[in-house]
Amino acid sequence: MFVVNSKSMSKNLLIASTSTVFGSGFLEYLLPQLKKHFEGCKTLLFIPYARPGGISHDAYTNKVGTVFNALNINVRGIHTYSNPVQAVAEADAIFTGGGNTFVLVNTLYQLELMRPLRDVLLSGTPYLGTSAGSNICGLTIHTTNDMPIIYPPSFKTLGVLPFNINPHYLDPKENDTHMGETRETRIKEFHAFNNVPVVGLREGSWLEVTDNTIRLKGKHTARVFEKDLLPYEVQSNTLLDLQ
Repeated sequence: MFVVNSKSMSKNLLIASTSTVFGSGFLEYLLPQLKKHFEGCKTLLFIPYARPGGISHDAYTNKVGTVFNALNINVRGIHTYSNPVQAVAEADAIFTGGGNTFVLVNTLYQLELMRPLRDVLLSGTPYLGTSAGSNICGLTIHTTNDMPIIYPPSFKTLGVLPFNINPHYLDPKENDTHMGETRETRIKEFHAFNNVPVVGLREGSWLEVTDNTIRLKGKHTARVFEKDLLPYEVQSNTLLDLQ
């Protein structure tokens, strides 16, 4: 389905649509997966740059720390390191949280972290991304839902996936009185200028990436968009092999 020509890579990624689903606490729905995904990890490097709602880096890191401390994993924010590039290179595991994708990408470029982060993800460092932290795993951030409140040097991102993500994907509602554009409409506009496939991840869904395989996980199907094709659904637990 999604085919790329690349040499074998050692990836260990959990790419989630959201950190919080309705009716549950922060990262609560992912806890069983987090225990497995970060098994053996003692420390986790948190990247808080997306700053949801303008939250401070310290406050965001503390929120994440509360969850991971219960898993016996110590969390430290990348903003507390004098050399963030070295922090990424030496990280036991990495989590990039959600918020504003443009702010996140701008900061990663400012600190020259995009390439080092890509390198460690391709070499097997366990990674969790939610929302904005998932957006950056695709080829670009052209399909984010966020307001462009800051202008990053480039919209190109990590490219550890051969497609783009649209997190928090919402289906059009029949008889809805909302007259604005749907997510599907926006993605069609993207495909008027781009050939990159887009995976619409619904709330409570995530991608499990191991080496060159991608598996959709969670309760829901994902909506897949490819240029000049009708959108189609991918069932949960579907394995997408990358060759």
